[in-house]
Amino acid sequence: MDLTLGHEVGYSIPQEDCTGPDTLLRFCWDNLLLREVASTRDTGAWGVLVVDEAQERTVASDALQGLLRGAKLGDLPGDTRVVVVTDPALEPKLRAFWGNPPVVHVPGPHHWGPAVVYRETVPADRVAAACQAVLKLCREQSPGDVLVYLPSEEEIFLCCDSLSRELASLDTLVLPPRLLPLHPSHGGAVQAVYEDAAPGARRIVVTHWLADFSFSLPSIRHVIDAGLELRSVYNPQIRAESQVLRPISKCQAEARRLRAAGCPPGSCVRLYPESFLDSDAPPTPRPRVCEENLSQLVLLLKRRQIAEPGEWHFLDQPAPDALMQALEDLDYLAALDDDGDLSDLGIILSEFPLAPELAKALLASCEFGCVDEMLTVAAMLSAAAGFTRPPLCAEEASLRRALEHADGDHSSLIQVYEAFIQSGQDEAWCQARGLSWAALCQAHKLRAELLELMQRIELPLSRPAFGSEQNRRDLQKALLSGYFLQVAQDTDGTGNYLLLTHKHVAQLSPSCCYRSRRAPARPPAWVLYHSFSISTDNCLSIVSEIQPRMLVELAPPYFLSNLPPSESRDLLNQLREEMAEPSPQTEPPAPQKIGDPCVLQ
Repeated sequence: MDLTLGHEVGYSIPQEDCTGPDTLLRFCWDNLLLREVASTRDTGAWGVLVVDEAQERTVASDALQGLLRGAKLGDLPGDTRVVVVTDPALEPKLRAFWGNPPVVHVPGPHHWGPAVVYRETVPADRVAAACQAVLKLCREQSPGDVLVYLPSEEEIFLCCDSLSRELASLDTLVLPPRLLPLHPSHGGAVQAVYEDAAPGARRIVVTHWLADFSFSLPSIRHVIDAGLELRSVYNPQIRAESQVLRPISKCQAEARRLRAAGCPPGSCVRLYPESFLDSDAPPTPRPRVCEENLSQLVLLLKRRQIAEPGEWHFLDQPAPDALMQALEDLDYLAALDDDGDLSDLGIILSEFPLAPELAKALLASCEFGCVDEMLTVAAMLSAAAGFTRPPLCAEEASLRRALEHADGDHSSLIQVYEAFIQSGQDEAWCQARGLSWAALCQAHKLRAELLELMQRIELPLSRPAFGSEQNRRDLQKALLSGYFLQVAQDTDGTGNYLLLTHKHVAQLSPSCCYRSRRAPARPPAWVLYHSFSISTDNCLSIVSEIQPRMLVELAPPYFLSNLPPSESRDLLNQLREEMAEPSPQTEPPAPQKIGDPCVLQ
């Protein structure tokens, strides 16, 4: 329409706002819009708000509709309209949720869809089966680009690696196809997918559930679908994620098929029998609000002054224990007051686009004088998931090990970030070490955004001091202030860690810097971890050593009292008693008078 981007039409995405006072049409990521709606009592000057791709069932999309439905009862201006765009499979649930609103059915394309070919059985090796299907298309020289769906990032990487070797041996190809992995760890590939390819060169995009709905490429003529997805599902009872391999929904399968519905239509090869989806697949994707940690969402809802869980509107109600666990965690973080509303600290925490425990650690760094380092840690932890891949060769592994820090993975993240900045944010430098250039660039932008936010709300900052012994202790204290819920003890000196909040035993992840130490170095006795994933070996990821005395000093006493029985809890309680006893060399403190200042933990 020959308009200037950022004026009449603009967009808002993480770390980038391309809008202005004259913007009439704004495209916005659902998470950003959710935070915007949660921070105000109305929707501002919007005339029409369109929620697109609602069938994806993201937490932000579902929660946004819940807030808009609540606001619809009185807060919205009279002429504001909400339009929800979705797949027909979700229509009955949405009609009931919104109170039978008007429905507009958009007719589909007026041409035949792609031909569908099924396998007689599910292949034992999905990657090999997908590669064979791609090679068959290349040998037949069927025109058009190819889109391959596999469940996980690991299988995407293996598929691309295998195809690069196989395609190099095909003599019938005039130009070698361009392989493009598309998943969060390869952010740079997203732009490459939309770049014009050389005339006659085929693009082969290998992806997973990321491209089920919000991805479209007109040149796609062939789809190869494994029919499975690998998703992280959060268990609130043990505060852990598990990787679940499961069939996709019928809605996802149809969306994948239609990626090849060009003109002329191509083909869709499904690496499973026709009966597979009928027996095992749900109609629509599982709602993520029932599968993720809800602490950050509950913090936003509390900011909206919705006090009771029964007042929250959800398309699908999360399990009660998931909501209660989120409330309990926020209470431990001192984000709630005695009435269950947001405390002053909770209001500040809700300002940050971070998980509550990470935001608490960042705020604690103001007290301990390590803001500069904690800003880097917060940005790196929030960057795209899995910003590294396994080393491909000995040289790459050696360059990666040179970036590891003796103090643990959190300090290693700081060291990686500092080296990245010193390299001039060089993409080749990242590739040589198996690091994601896109994720590190995202961390750089997020760090600047967090710094600007802290300056805006006038929080005290501190100068860099990374590497000093004092800074090492201060960084541990800041991390523990937010992550005291995520601590484990090595019970036998061999790396078998017992998690304090429940009796699961876990090991350090293969990427942990402590795993690369040479024998006879022993693993640290007490560690703080960023995440715990239930898998074949129950991995703790992003781990740093801590001292139990620090944990007793910084964790709320009622949290320590509520820990399940274990030798670790007995040790911590013994430390509490020892630390509570007055030293014989010092006089007991004078009784506090009314009006004296106090410190709230």
